[in-house]
Amino acid sequence: MKQAWIQRPEGGGRVPIRMVIRLAQACGRRFMRGVLYPITLYFLLRRGPERRASRAYLIRLLGTANWLKIAKHIHYFSAVTLDRVYLLRENYRRFDVRCFGLEDLRAFTAAGRGVLLFGAHVGSFDVLRSLAAQQPDLPFRAVIDVGQNPAFSEIFNELNPKLAESIINSRRDGISTAFDIQAALDSRSIVSMLVDRARPGNATTSVDFIGSPAPFPNSPWLLASILQVPVVLCFGLYRGGNRYDLYFEKFAEAIDIPRRDREAALDSTIRRYSERLEYYVRLAPYNWFNFYDFWKP
Repeated sequence: MKQAWIQRPEGGGRVPIRMVIRLAQACGRRFMRGVLYPITLYFLLRRGPERRASRAYLIRLLGTANWLKIAKHIHYFSAVTLDRVYLLRENYRRFDVRCFGLEDLRAFTAAGRGVLLFGAHVGSFDVLRSLAAQQPDLPFRAVIDVGQNPAFSEIFNELNPKLAESIINSRRDGISTAFDIQAALDSRSIVSMLVDRARPGNATTSVDFIGSPAPFPNSPWLLASILQVPVVLCFGLYRGGNRYDLYFEKFAEAIDIPRRDREAALDSTIRRYSERLEYYVRLAPYNWFNFYDFWKP
């Protein structure tokens, strides 16, 4: 749990991951749902840091944790990861996706504005693609660190090369990434990114989250302040089976972080984001997919 999240290796390595994805394509989702149980058992028994992180999180949120709760937590993560294969292959009919708050997003796009869509490692951000397929007038671009999980990125790029071309790679230097995001927003795209994790060495602001201070990255909010575009929150909560609830929530018409009151403005903005994040985490406790000590600075 003391390792930074970016240092944790992928579970299983390239060969097992590729084998599971090939099986998913060949055997279908119903069969693969059964395979999730031994995968869950593997993570439960062999991945000690993730198991301990799950236990600590569940105790923090629910007040209790046992092997069954930890297994359920890991199983939810495995199920959402499996569904990425089918979402990337654009097999959207497999899923029952309910949308809430879409009018908040549409209000901005109808006015011809680019939008920053901020989420977290909670549930599935990939389920957004089902919405994009149903409503092609909503152009989505995702900001992703493709170098963090190279085996997954490599294989998923093979599954959907067109989508891979639309990704804004955050592993590049910050200025290049910022210019790419601005260009996408100028073309009236909806640019999505996960804003709960800070990379080692990046500036953070610690605010209360589920009872204790937790560090959140400053850079997404500073970028939003510079770009002066609307910010909408988005959470795709996995509800078991083939069901997902996709929530949109207007956060701000524009983020204002003046230089002279920067620290106070960041604290206020990130604190409000933390409160909304906690609301959705409590709504779906087993959708929390930060398997490390999130509260450690």
